[in-house]
Amino acid sequence: MIDINQKMPKDIVLEVAQRVKKRRKELGFTQAQVAERAGMSLASYKRFEQKGLIAFQSLVAVSFVFRCSNDFDELFAKRGYRSIDEVIAERKAQRRVR
Repeated sequence: MIDINQKMPKDIVLEVAQRVKKRRKELGFTQAQVAERAGMSLASYKRFEQKGLIAFQSLVAVSFVFRCSNDFDELFAKRGYRSIDEVIAERKAQRRVR
């Protein structure tokens, strides 16, 4: 899992791209096969693997190719707290909104 507290956004993006590239190679897919199955151009897919640049919708499409789209279920799903004061403050804020 990525430790976002110690990495910059560019680091995270490149790490995800490298993981996708590794998965692609493990499964024996070419870049062209993944791009076609994800409904994106080969150039866009290559740019993703090399530079980490990809539209979020395309990243989701790539995740379907590798059958790991459920991984997005955890994205922003839970909030980590550093103290009980943060929990209390969030609960108070939720009560005010309702």
